[in-house]
Amino acid sequence: MSDPQLASATPPTAAAGAGPQAVMLDMASLGDGLDFSRLKDRVNGLVCHDATLPEQVVERLEGAEIVLVNKVRLEAQHLEALPTLKLIAVMATGTNNIDMEAARAQGIRVMNVAAYGTASVAQHTWMLMLALAGQLPGYQGDVASGEWQRSNTFCLMGRPTLQLAGKHLVIVGKGELGTAVGRLAEAFDMRVTFAARPGSESTSQRPSLKHLLPEADVISLHCPLTPETHHLIDEQALALLKPGALLINCARGGIIDEEAALAALKRGHLGGLAVDSLPEEPPREGHALLTALADGRTASEAGWNLIVTPHNAWISREARQNILDLSLANIEAYLGENV
Repeated sequence: MSDPQLASATPPTAAAGAGPQAVMLDMASLGDGLDFSRLKDRVNGLVCHDATLPEQVVERLEGAEIVLVNKVRLEAQHLEALPTLKLIAVMATGTNNIDMEAARAQGIRVMNVAAYGTASVAQHTWMLMLALAGQLPGYQGDVASGEWQRSNTFCLMGRPTLQLAGKHLVIVGKGELGTAVGRLAEAFDMRVTFAARPGSESTSQRPSLKHLLPEADVISLHCPLTPETHHLIDEQALALLKPGALLINCARGGIIDEEAALAALKRGHLGGLAVDSLPEEPPREGHALLTALADGRTASEAGWNLIVTPHNAWISREARQNILDLSLANIEAYLGENV
């Protein structure tokens, strides 16, 4: 795939069909290896671009009735210049890149997709949890630096690992993802508690996060980023955690105060930290967690149990194809209502 910042292309173009013309603005954001055949068959003249710059939006959507978009921003000035546009099919769950008020004013329908990557993200979450529990980053560094080869015994035991069986997993977010992660925890014989929705009242089934933090062995975040959840895990929340607790964020950057979490990790209060997203993506200006990872002492000397993955929990081919299929279902629903 060519550079998503600069390139554009028009690979899948369908033969004339029964539906209206549709344009995909950022095909590169879905990666390679997907089957476009059903979508091509359903719309009339599908045109796809690898990526689209803001100044290219209006020109590329001129005359189109349907746009498929992932991360490209559709602002009011774009929508007001596109009188034929009737449907924005967002190939993601979040619609924060769409000016929703302008879309409503123009009578443009906005439809998103949800739960497309539940299995993949739950799997990624558990990969991170198991890696932290087993001190995988540190032990991999030890092996790479020759510590095992120089050991006086047959194994290395300098980094304490955590047996998950019998431990308490606290999950923030009881949607599709949080529920799936909790279901997998049953196979590891963990005790699972879902925290109350941030900003809502505690109940006997869902206590407040503040109440749960002191008894949690693992915290896993699966909630949206909202004003209520921004820096939900901050310096005060981290201080409430028991020493050695693991913290995992496969939701959105900014739900935890990453710098405060890194400080807790460095001083040994936090037992492990794993994140799949950062507040700015891609992090072109850097980030404290990336600086820590780039430090060669991270695994072999300092012993920080830290993992950062590049917002790729969702990228299995199955999940990406599901985005395309669910977007097609949204288009078909729209067309069915507008026969």
